[in-house]
Amino acid sequence: MNIPLLIWMRARIPLWAATMLLSLTLIGGLGGGMYAGYHLNRSPVACPESPEVCEQFSVFWEAWELASKRFVDPAAIDPGEMTTGAINGMLDSLGDNGHTRFLSAEEARQWEESLRGSFEGIGAYIDVRNGRTIIVAPIEGSPAEQAGLRPGDVILAVNGEPTTGWSVDELRTKVRGPGGTSVTLRVLHPGDNLPVEVTVVRAQVVVPSVNWRMLPDDVAFIRLSSFDDDAGKELRDALTSARQQGARAVVLDLRNNPGGLLDQAIEVASQFLPEGTTVLIEENREGERKITTARRGGVALDVPLAVLINENSASSAEIVSGALQAAERAVLIGETTFGTGTVLTPYRLSDGSRLLLGTQQWLTPDERTIRGQGIEPDEVIVLGDEVAPLSPAEAAALPAAELRASPDTQLARAVERVLEVAASR
Repeated sequence: MNIPLLIWMRARIPLWAATMLLSLTLIGGLGGGMYAGYHLNRSPVACPESPEVCEQFSVFWEAWELASKRFVDPAAIDPGEMTTGAINGMLDSLGDNGHTRFLSAEEARQWEESLRGSFEGIGAYIDVRNGRTIIVAPIEGSPAEQAGLRPGDVILAVNGEPTTGWSVDELRTKVRGPGGTSVTLRVLHPGDNLPVEVTVVRAQVVVPSVNWRMLPDDVAFIRLSSFDDDAGKELRDALTSARQQGARAVVLDLRNNPGGLLDQAIEVASQFLPEGTTVLIEENREGERKITTARRGGVALDVPLAVLINENSASSAEIVSGALQAAERAVLIGETTFGTGTVLTPYRLSDGSRLLLGTQQWLTPDERTIRGQGIEPDEVIVLGDEVAPLSPAEAAALPAAELRASPDTQLARAVERVLEVAASR
């Protein structure tokens, strides 16, 4: 069965290199697109390439044999670890870093759980940037947030073990654990010079895709944190409730959203775009293209709309923001997005592991390539490293004047822009 799955991160499940720390499991990763469904188990195969390629591969076996028989520390020889390292090295050479990746059988099980929106862990999205593992964003109300972890925190060590050279999957494995147990992270907060030790007590983390509040002047502020199974329905419900409560305009917050399921990206975009409007273009390796359009029944087709994006917006978040921008349906405010542009297809391997492989790339409706480039906002506003985006609850607690003067200048400007449009109608 070949049903496509889209995302995340870097899912990003871990789908573009942003991964969700449930036990530190990235939903989707920060990743581009993922197709829901799996390829059936395959039997191990002999060298499937041309004789020339197979002969080149013989060098690998020469190196394997030498390492296995002559490395100074025999106890360090672990065929499973060596195989995983070889696969990861091969995939890294493709240049789809943080998105195309290999998951062990256990990592694959955790990844599948992450798409269901409930986990045991600390509750945060993570990523690896320039060799450093960072907290992309703690989940609202999670143990990570309660312990004081912030967006942009650099994780230097886990339980005293330095994270130098770790992948997202390695970090997740070290941090995961049952509810009620604790893990100590050495982190460097943005703008600080000295790291601090933060102990987080793991717990069951339920991850709602959507939370929202009504701001002053009847602006609905809706944060979409991921594109999991219920994202489209949760957004539709939020928009319906907001309009029933008199919302004149909407600010959709996709900052720090690592992505998720492609089907949910289409559902989200369809709430704002008329049926038949192009949402994305998928292109395969032969250059053949498939156009996906908005579905009928959107509940916010005419409401003034601003979308917030930043460098941690990836995958499905980029699909939605790119579609709304191309249709001139919304103004995009913030920073250029991560630049995830491949659609992942999960392949189930013979031992239960998974290969998440970028089999297609996606383009915006106006045929812009996003891989490695990202979506540029209509209005660039950069938040300093020390400024955390306001949550809907925090923003709703502020009077209008304080919200306009908030350090979250991206949100303040978005509210200003949508009110200008609402006033002109």
